Amino acid sequence: MLRLAFASLAGTAIEFYDFFVYGTAAALVLGPLFFPSFSPLAGTLAAFGTFGVGFLGRPLGSAVFGHIGDRFGRRPVLLGSLLLTGLATVAVGCVPTYASIGAAAPVLLLLLRFLQGLGLGGEWGGAVLLTAEHAPEGRRGLWSSFPQIGPAVGFLLANGLILTLSGTLTDAQFHSWGWRVPFWAAGLLALTGLWLRRSVEETPQFRALTETGRRAEAPLAEVVRGHWRLLLLTGGALAVGYAVFYAVTTWSLAYATEHLGVRRTVMLSCIMAAVALKGLVTPLVAVLADRHGRRPLCLIGCAACAVWMFPFVALLRTADPLLMTLGCVGALLGMVTMFAVVGAYLPELYAPRIRCTGAAVGYNLGGVLGGALTPIVATALVRESGPPWGVAVYLTGIALVSLACFALLPETNPVVVRVRAAADAPKGAAEAAAPL
Repeated sequence: MLRLAFASLAGTAIEFYDFFVYGTAAALVLGPLFFPSFSPLAGTLAAFGTFGVGFLGRPLGSAVFGHIGDRFGRRPVLLGSLLLTGLATVAVGCVPTYASIGAAAPVLLLLLRFLQGLGLGGEWGGAVLLTAEHAPEGRRGLWSSFPQIGPAVGFLLANGLILTLSGTLTDAQFHSWGWRVPFWAAGLLALTGLWLRRSVEETPQFRALTETGRRAEAPLAEVVRGHWRLLLLTGGALAVGYAVFYAVTTWSLAYATEHLGVRRTVMLSCIMAAVALKGLVTPLVAVLADRHGRRPLCLIGCAACAVWMFPFVALLRTADPLLMTLGCVGALLGMVTMFAVVGAYLPELYAPRIRCTGAAVGYNLGGVLGGALTPIVATALVRESGPPWGVAVYLTGIALVSLACFALLPETNPVVVRVRAAADAPKGAAEAAAPL
């Protein structure tokens, strides 16, 4: 399990490195380089628009790779999605700017960002099922949390490299070629990930489906036709996690550097400290989910996000590094209380024959609802003077919607479900239902 979990974590970290490095570049340099005729605000909005295109590609990627995963196995998904995302990211680092090729530059940027999203949409389902379907029942939450650590590791890799380049290069050098280096580095990381995953075994549950001939013929159609309500609920439930994460890691970076005069190295350091703590807390929260259930942790996380959004904006507004870090930490701790759990929660909601498609599409639908629009809407809500309370209202509203969606979802932890069923049943029936 440790070897499988590490392979899953490493691949997810590399794919999210590819995805996050674009978000940071969008906040710092892509606006003036690819939309130079726009005002600074409009340029940032346009750059975040290309950032949002990646989220539109993610549900499509989850549908395509989910079909592969449910028809041909989880292993091909792990390799194909990593290769696609890595190639698209390297290509972003090679795109000439608007000054060189005009309008073709942002068009190429949009296309490659969409391909990034397509690959990442397939990655999550394969990586999570690799651990969830190998894990013992009582530790499924813990082992399934390893892929959920991957985004934090990928973010730290991406922004650590950008922070290093920002600190060692002049502004002219960084805007000329330095911002491209993290994209080129994605090629080496993708090769490393493919090497780590080359010997991964197919999961026991998929092998059982193959042997019994019970694989889904058209998994997406089956999910949409028979589980559309569950799909919408999971997408709405996860929206707040995406919204909060990208408000902290992408929007706050642009806001602090452009409106508060905070140096980008300082703000990146604040965000990275908060993300590092988020990564460390992830398996601890997952252990709680194995003991007490998935749904209670998700409800607590949503409620924490709803309560913390106004303090987050107020602390960010101070421009004090320690207080800004505190604001980011509080927001990400609320978010990770949900997202540490969903690696086990979403697969348990779907039958094995449609699990790769259902879990991945639901997860990435949440990305469209919460992640694609948040940097754009938050940037548009900022006023020249005064705290951006509109951003806090927007994020709190999403948290309340997600809270309602989680309230409508069932508990899935098999250990907790059996204990509750035994407690609710008559004594004789409980004894008859006890596992042998």
